Amino acid sequence: MTGMKPAEIRAGIVGASGYTGAELLRLIDQHPAIVVEAASGASQAGQPIADLYPNLAPVVGTRVYDEYSADLFDGLDVVFVGLPHGLSMDVVPELIGRVGLIVDMGSDFRLNDAALYPKWYGADHTCPEFLNKAVYGLPELYRSALPGAELVAATGCNAAAASLTLAPFVASGLVDPGDLVINLITGVSGAGRPPKPNTTFCTVDENVSAYGLLSHRHTPEIEQTLSDIGNTTATVLFTPHLVPMNRGILASCYGRLQRSIDTESALQMMADFYNDSPFVLVDERSPSTKSVQGSNSVHLTVRIDPRTNRLLAIGVLDNLVKGASGMAIQCANLALGLPETTGLSRVGMFP
Repeated sequence: MTGMKPAEIRAGIVGASGYTGAELLRLIDQHPAIVVEAASGASQAGQPIADLYPNLAPVVGTRVYDEYSADLFDGLDVVFVGLPHGLSMDVVPELIGRVGLIVDMGSDFRLNDAALYPKWYGADHTCPEFLNKAVYGLPELYRSALPGAELVAATGCNAAAASLTLAPFVASGLVDPGDLVINLITGVSGAGRPPKPNTTFCTVDENVSAYGLLSHRHTPEIEQTLSDIGNTTATVLFTPHLVPMNRGILASCYGRLQRSIDTESALQMMADFYNDSPFVLVDERSPSTKSVQGSNSVHLTVRIDPRTNRLLAIGVLDNLVKGASGMAIQCANLALGLPETTGLSRVGMFP
């Protein structure tokens, strides 16, 4: 974790005891330039990292979680913040100016409008002055804004899957931006490491449930991104479903066509849109979550249904990699002047 690497970039992780923090430690071990020098975990401070995550034992040895303090991260090149919603807004103001780059993996700086936070997150934003300083961390759509950034708000996992799947068709005006439907399934790790009544084994096993009906917090994030990309006002009906798998997201997205097109042309439109995006694969095959597991890739496809005058686009990604920690590293690579693919795999694990 602290071994010498060429051209070292000194990094810290706030919230390293959560799933996204652990995934950062795993991914950064493969990164040729980033070295983790501080890893705090408030609920696990002083406890051996390998006791909580035995898979990290070859990387962390006997290292324990650090107690958080802003001083711990002084002078680091990049700090990744992996905290639940509502907590990053207390930490980020303490770190700005003390570190080179902050990549927040939480939701506290993703929305441009502070007035949306009470409605969707149930509380006022405590430092709205930082919202216009944050670069939205979805490289495939905002790549040019990331170099030199000081604060990056990495995209939410559900929002990344839905936005990347629909963006080519909203941007081109092919679908009605006011009539978008997203049905999404997600693995249990998206709910985080701490146990919850709806994520216990007995609740999740052999069960599928819809949640966040009409109120999921990623809804305004998706609408903000698609509105921006399409220079329009996008409205989405977003319904996530929890399924009994560890990781992965599959988003089935529907839009009403505004002009005639066939499936072959829609596939080509999608491929052209992501021509310069190394982690996006556009394919005629229907994508599966297993194909992207452990990778930073997104697999996409699209179909046109003349009978209903609808477009169906499907996207899959690993919620802990491309949907969180891999996305954060990709953003950091771009912000720090490295190739965006550095230290990240495009190949999933199978079986």
